Amino acid sequence: MATERTLVLFKPDAVQRRLVGELYSRFERKGLKIIGLKLLRVTPELSKQHYAEHVNKGFYPLLESFITSGPVVALALEGPEAVAVVRGMMGPTNGRQAAPGTIRGDYGVSRQMNLVHGSDSTDAAAKELAVYFRPEELLSYDTSLAEWVCADDEK
Repeated sequence: MATERTLVLFKPDAVQRRLVGELYSRFERKGLKIIGLKLLRVTPELSKQHYAEHVNKGFYPLLESFITSGPVVALALEGPEAVAVVRGMMGPTNGRQAAPGTIRGDYGVSRQMNLVHGSDSTDAAAKELAVYFRPEELLSYDTSLAEWVCADDEK
């Protein structure tokens, strides 16, 4: 298994609903390592950079309006198969269709206000991390609990 890095955004609805701490703790308890963290306001320019593949689609204006409507928390996470692990923890985009136990299943009932964004591939993660974090903002470090999270042959 490969150790991967991925981007997670707690969207404006998660921040406004004061769910950041709860969502953050889920990723920590899962065993993913936080290697970058920041609170920011997504600008229209940053939105266009992040969602470049959607800019010319009909739904993009609503997407931009939502993602720029309030603060977001950007997380850089690292761990074995981090992209797939995070995607599984989030659940399907539409909270009404997400299973209990997932973030969207436990806290969401909307397709658009779905609380969290997670990279959908390792390539997307690399691009998205570069949008939100400078290289020096991503920290490499060992944790004292790492040996209790995952076996050596799974790292």
